Amino acid sequence: MSRPNDEPDLPELPLADSVPRSRWRMQLVWLVPIVAVLIGGWLATKAILERGENITISFKTGEGLEAGKTKVKFKDVDIGVVEAVNLSPDHKSVVAKAEVARDVASLLVENTRFWVVRPRISGGTVSGLGTLLSGSYIDVDVGNAAKARRDFVGLEEPPVFASDVPGREFILKGAGLGSLDVGTPIYFRRLRVGQIASYKLDPDGKGVTVKAFVNAPYDQFVKTDTRFWHASGVDMAFDTNGLRVETQSIVSIIIGGVAFESPPESQEVTSAAANTGFELYATRADAMKQHDRIVDKYVVNFIDSVRGLTVGAPVDFRGVVVGEVTAIYTRFEPAQNRFSIPVEIAIYPERFTSRYQNGRDGGRLSDNPRGLADYLIEHGFRFQLKSGNPLTGQLYVALDYYPDAPKAKIDWSKSPPELPAIPRTLQSLQDSVTRLLTKLNNIPFEAIGNDARTTLRTTNSMISQLNNEVVPKARDTFTSAQTALDSANTALQPDSSLQQSTEQAMHEMTRTAATLRTLADYLSRHPEALVRGKSEDKP
Repeated sequence: MSRPNDEPDLPELPLADSVPRSRWRMQLVWLVPIVAVLIGGWLATKAILERGENITISFKTGEGLEAGKTKVKFKDVDIGVVEAVNLSPDHKSVVAKAEVARDVASLLVENTRFWVVRPRISGGTVSGLGTLLSGSYIDVDVGNAAKARRDFVGLEEPPVFASDVPGREFILKGAGLGSLDVGTPIYFRRLRVGQIASYKLDPDGKGVTVKAFVNAPYDQFVKTDTRFWHASGVDMAFDTNGLRVETQSIVSIIIGGVAFESPPESQEVTSAAANTGFELYATRADAMKQHDRIVDKYVVNFIDSVRGLTVGAPVDFRGVVVGEVTAIYTRFEPAQNRFSIPVEIAIYPERFTSRYQNGRDGGRLSDNPRGLADYLIEHGFRFQLKSGNPLTGQLYVALDYYPDAPKAKIDWSKSPPELPAIPRTLQSLQDSVTRLLTKLNNIPFEAIGNDARTTLRTTNSMISQLNNEVVPKARDTFTSAQTALDSANTALQPDSSLQQSTEQAMHEMTRTAATLRTLADYLSRHPEALVRGKSEDKP
């Protein structure tokens, strides 16, 4: 009998067999962390493999740079970002640490250039206006060097042209920079063909060196004899053809420019190589002057004023420029106790020869230039100052024959040799006037004035005497003469007794003359009547 509180009988459960646990068996619970570790490792490896190149760029200022925001771009494509901006250890510059994509690591070579793009106005161009909204960024110009580099010095100004722009760069040497700046245009026949890339002061401080980049295909027109000159502003000239105004463009008037051209007579066909040096002239007139291979230096000593004569003034021989003035000085001559004006000139012997006849000794007229010069001076070759432009008062040095010039010789012992000169015509006239005034000053005008006053007083006394004595007598004489004339006029009237008496007398004289003619006729026929008398007429 079962008990109510007793549990029902359950079947007996089988006993489990104990199996020993495997030592290397993995529990499922560890699968998740293992997968997480694998994923993390894969991500870390991928991050390491895809990590970009770290570079540093030094700038003078940190303007426009912001860590985590400033992009590094190449051809307007993001290739990196600035991660940090710090001061350099010497506190003289700012170092920007940037990370660029690994696939552009080949661009990081020795001559790769970096600069901050921000709004700029330079050389007449405006750039970087887009950064007003998007913010500044670092631009890249890839170099062509083979050596890799990771530390760079950034440019303060953007380069004028990219490294891959076709063209050639030339070196210009000038006395001054003028109005040139980086980006200033370069003109060829009034076409804009290039720009100024850079400039710097020469180490000796006597000039400037300018790098000019001429774009292709215009760079082929830069020949070995091409001339460069400042094309800034307006070039004005007043000559025998009137007023001439030249300018390259309105832009060159405002911001300046450089122009180049080969001389009109140039036969050069070879283009100049890159980095060829040229002289930068001040004006086109200076650039197009004939460049001579032979230059002879002389001194011409003038004793008259050289006001209006400037360095660069021409030395003219009958309308042909054969030299120019290079310097003007003053000198005291104790022997003559006077001042003189030595003027240094440069003579170009080649200009005395024909273009089609080069002359002897490389362009000279004679194998003995000193002997020729002595001969010319001996026969009246002289220098004289003449007026080139009456309006401006500019002078030039004229060279010509003056047969009446005083004898002179060249002093070859001096360096440079000294050539004789004669005073200019105006100065000679002035000297003549001075001599005349000297003679006039020697005339005793005061004594002459005293004598003139004495003579005047005597004359006044004589005139008074004439008025008091002579004039009354002359008046009486004139009255008597008038009376006589009246009487004569009365006597000559037709009805006057004198006129009638005179008429009767004339009739009597007429009859007497007729009687005399009759007598003369009779005597001519009877001359014997003078002795015998008149014979009586026979009946």
